[in-house]
Amino acid sequence: MGRPQIENLEPFDPKKRQWRVVIETPKGSHNKYKFDEEMGAFILGGVLPEGMSFPYDFGYLPSTLGQDGDPLDVLLLMDSPAFCGCLVPSRLIGVIEAMQSEKNGKSARNDRLVAVPVESHVYGHFKSLKEINGRRVEEIEEFFVSYNRVRGKKFKVISVAGPKRAVKLAHDGITSFVRSKKGA
Repeated sequence: MGRPQIENLEPFDPKKRQWRVVIETPKGSHNKYKFDEEMGAFILGGVLPEGMSFPYDFGYLPSTLGQDGDPLDVLLLMDSPAFCGCLVPSRLIGVIEAMQSEKNGKSARNDRLVAVPVESHVYGHFKSLKEINGRRVEEIEEFFVSYNRVRGKKFKVISVAGPKRAVKLAHDGITSFVRSKKGA
């Protein structure tokens, strides 16, 4: 039996009670990377304008499916940047729920789960997004609004919620993924 591929990893480790976040774009990067399941590789998905970079590591929960048709997005608050493809055992601390409008006018929910690594000196003790400075959360929201604006899209924050809501959305994403595979 072969080893599991990234796209087939379980998003949650029940023994350790940890979520598995796969990093697509490291903190500080001007480049946006995206995992391409067909190719089995990370590809360059875009370049941010000069002076704009990802404020934290950005990735996803494998084997989940969001309403936008992609794996659930995760913003990971880490001490130092990771690298594309790095699997980070994490704890969900909240979610920024949002609607995203594409260039073609179609809109879909495109929430951003927020997590912290289990192994972190700076963020590891956080259990909820409420523990993070409110101004920092606003700056994260503004990053996603600006990031989408430069790509010709709109990002509207609906609400910010804590870990219970984030975990529910993650479980909904797992259910959606399983249903999509059964229908395939």
